[in-house]
Amino acid sequence: MAGNSDPLTPRAKLAVTAGKAVAAASRAAGRGSGSVIGGRVALKLDPDLLAKLAQNLDVVLVSATNGKTTTTRLIAEALRAAGPVVSNALGANMPAGITSALAGGSDAKFAVIEVDEKYLAGVARDTEPKCIALLNLSRDQLDRAAETRMLAENWREGLAGSKAVIVANCDDPLVVWAASSSPNVIWVAAGQMWKDDAWSCPSCGGVMQRPGDDWFCGECGFRRPAPSWVLHGDHVLDPHGSAWPIHLQLPGRANKANAASSAAVAAVFGVPPQVALERMYSVQAVAGRYDVVQFQGRDLRLLLAKNPAGWLETFSLIDPPPCPVILSVNARGADGTDTSWLWDVDYTRLTGHPIFVLGDRKLDLAVRLEVADQHFQVCDDLDQAVQMCPPGRIEVIANYTAFQDLRRRVGN
Repeated sequence: MAGNSDPLTPRAKLAVTAGKAVAAASRAAGRGSGSVIGGRVALKLDPDLLAKLAQNLDVVLVSATNGKTTTTRLIAEALRAAGPVVSNALGANMPAGITSALAGGSDAKFAVIEVDEKYLAGVARDTEPKCIALLNLSRDQLDRAAETRMLAENWREGLAGSKAVIVANCDDPLVVWAASSSPNVIWVAAGQMWKDDAWSCPSCGGVMQRPGDDWFCGECGFRRPAPSWVLHGDHVLDPHGSAWPIHLQLPGRANKANAASSAAVAAVFGVPPQVALERMYSVQAVAGRYDVVQFQGRDLRLLLAKNPAGWLETFSLIDPPPCPVILSVNARGADGTDTSWLWDVDYTRLTGHPIFVLGDRKLDLAVRLEVADQHFQVCDDLDQAVQMCPPGRIEVIANYTAFQDLRRRVGN
């Protein structure tokens, strides 16, 4: 642990050792990274292990429906300017995966941790973070977290009176309502393309008014707070009004928004915007997302989109028609088994693209595309889809487990 002023108890050390052994065995058996099963075993042996591992670290928590993994990676890169960082970079974002990540960071000064939205309050209680970044809340995994306002309420109650500095997106009314219970909030104008989860006021249920980029409730007066950090085109404006250029290798407006929030977090720890943003340039791909891979002699760009908000952002960054697009959708446990969210995605944005459809729920997607009057072909697998694609780089968009399937197939 950093400073080693409060060494782990024998029980905690045993839990860490056992967890690492189980994780190594899981990896050796070809069952993935082992971080989740290792963390579960460690927490069984010492239920307070997460708190003990976090006690000598400056902890940053990152939570959102979209952009958690990428923002966690950007913040981690920025904070490395100030000291060693431990992070759950592969996205295992529930307590077991987080415990496993922290157990591997013995020399770290900072812990930058992605947290699943449902677990944020509990992880914040255990880790006593110095900073929490809240990016957005929208519908996702309808069978598991159907009600976004309930998640916002969970955040609001769990973070009330928190000592942490909250860095929050002032353009998302649900995030603002959740963060407003905290005494120390830094507001970032990061934007919000998807607005369909925030038409009613989270405070009173009234109808939201949305003139331009502003928003307010006409009934109770709940309104958008004034930001101190602002995403403005290709720049982020800091609280002093200075404009810093955002140069990323990651594509799209959403990642510029992630970078703006990350710069605000880095500043909390004394890392200047220029240094933070320069370090973020080194991030080329995040857990396979945005990677361009060679497969069957073709260039495929792998894009993850898990819910309507994510698909909307992804459509905005794909190459223009007639670039071919492969869409893959599953509905396994990690995706959410309810695919009705497909009807909230505006697939008319793909007009002009040759579309190829695969995945466990390819027929659900085919029906949705038919109604959207899109031309598409249903394929058995990625190999067949790639063979049928016309020339040019291929954009491949998939939801969570479909994305993992594709990565395995292309050897990424």
